[in-house]
Formats: sequence, structure tokens, C-alpha cells
Amino acid sequence: MSFFPAREFDRVRTSLLSLALAGAACIPPVASAQTPAPADSARSPHTLTGSVTLVSDYRFRGISQTYEGPAVQVGFDYAHASGFYLGNWNSNVASQLYTGGSGIEMDVYGGYKRSFGGFGFDIGYLYYHYPNAEFQSAGHASQGFDSQDVYVGGSWKWISLKYSHAVSDYFGLGSTQVSGGYWSDKNDGSLLPDRGGSKNSYYLDLTANVPVGEKLTIGAHVGTLKVKNYGELDYTDWKLGVTYNLKGWLIGAACVDTDASRDWYYTGGSNGNKEIGTATVVVSVGKTF
Repeated sequence: MSFFPAREFDRVRTSLLSLALAGAACIPPVASAQTPAPADSARSPHTLTGSVTLVSDYRFRGISQTYEGPAVQVGFDYAHASGFYLGNWNSNVASQLYTGGSGIEMDVYGGYKRSFGGFGFDIGYLYYHYPNAEFQSAGHASQGFDSQDVYVGGSWKWISLKYSHAVSDYFGLGSTQVSGGYWSDKNDGSLLPDRGGSKNSYYLDLTANVPVGEKLTIGAHVGTLKVKNYGELDYTDWKLGVTYNLKGWLIGAACVDTDASRDWYYTGGSNGNKEIGTATVVVSVGKTF
């Protein structure tokens, strides 16, 4: 079996991180239209926002995290006028991937971002937490799936480029996982060779969100993952989608695909083996508040 949660951020975590609503089309944040902005002297330096989203398939960097099933996702963000921000994002995930856990992903992140005219930059830290989830195999120590990234990104108008670097083993990928049989070739059952840990893996993400009128946005994305010591798991993913703002509700549809190896990127379950990196259409509906 193979899981690989590679979170885009394509993820796609929150508006503060310049992400789409998770796993769907590249969805921009909702403007708080209708209410006139207060004068600068009266505006608070603190901003609290939240979001709730329903997606047909939680795709993180092109890879399904929900056994190709739907997900409910909720996020909360705090931002200060100085540029510092903190946030939390949560989603259900498949227990077939994150074994022994609560079937939940909880992300915590923080960083600093500023914009200058049409240009902007963003630098921060992201911690992926899967409560109680760990891989266990007879004769081997248990291993959790928690992972940590640092990231830096830049943007110009509607184009952004971001680099994410794993400062821990990449979602637990290391000797315990590979020697215990967590990763096996779908065709012959052979295991990944044990080459140690996967710290210093990285993901490069290029995204464009192009507004077409006041309510419609076209989004395009391409990303590439490089897994330290395990080149068999490298891949590129891409996405093309549209989002429509319907009275504050963001309705999206996106075509998502990857060239991830079908030999390694699959998940076994009650409905058989599913190739979790193949092409699909993800639809979503969400709202920020």
C-alpha cells in the first residue's frame, strides 16, 4: 500500500497563505464587499477569518488523501497589520493512509508576509499533525506521520511561486516505514529499498489565479515533488480549474492529474486498490467568514 500525502500547500490551505480552498480549483478569498472599509485611523491591526469547505476529493499536491472520497475542511486564521500571521486548518483523511489514527489532519502554521505594489513575499513554517496515527509492523518500532515544512514564496499580481522544504522525515517516510512494508510495489509486492530518512525533500509550486470579471476566476497550477533518498516517489502534478463567487459562496471545479507512479501511489481498502494520483475532477463549495 502507498499513501503519500505529499498538503500544497497546493494545498491550498487558507487565503492568508495565498492558497485555494483545499483540494479544489484555485479559489481566491472572498472580499468583504458591501460594507465600506473604515478609515485607516479606525481600522484594527488584527484580523480574524475562517473558512469551511466541502470537496468531492481531498487532493494534496495531486494525491488523494481520502481514498477518493469527500472531505469537510475548516480553517481559522489570525493576521496582524505588520505582516505576521498564524493559522489552523483541519480535514478528514482516510484511515487506510494514516493508520491507527483519528482520521483527521490538523495543520498549524505561522509566518510573515508583505506586499509592495503588485509584488509580495511570504515566509513561514507549517506543521502537519495526524492525531494518534502511526504505522506499526511486527518486529519494527512504530512511526508517526507528522511532518514539518518551512516555506518561502513570492508573487506578482496573480502569479505566485513557492518553495516548501521538509525539515523532518517527509510524512514519516524512513527506515521504519519501508522496512515494515508500508510502501510496496502494486505489481510484485516488492518493498522500497531502505535508504534512511527523507528529511530535505522539497516541493516547488507555480500557481496563477486570473480573474475574469467580478465573480469568475480561472486557476492553473503545476508543482513538482522531490523525495530525498526515494526517487521512485518523485512526481509532477498539475491542475486547471474555475471558481465562481455566488453571493459569497465559492463554487469550484478543477481537473487534477499527476505523473506519480501507479506502482507506488495507490491505496488498498474495502473497495479494492485505488490509484490515488490519476486524473480526476474535483468539485467544491465553500465560504469564508
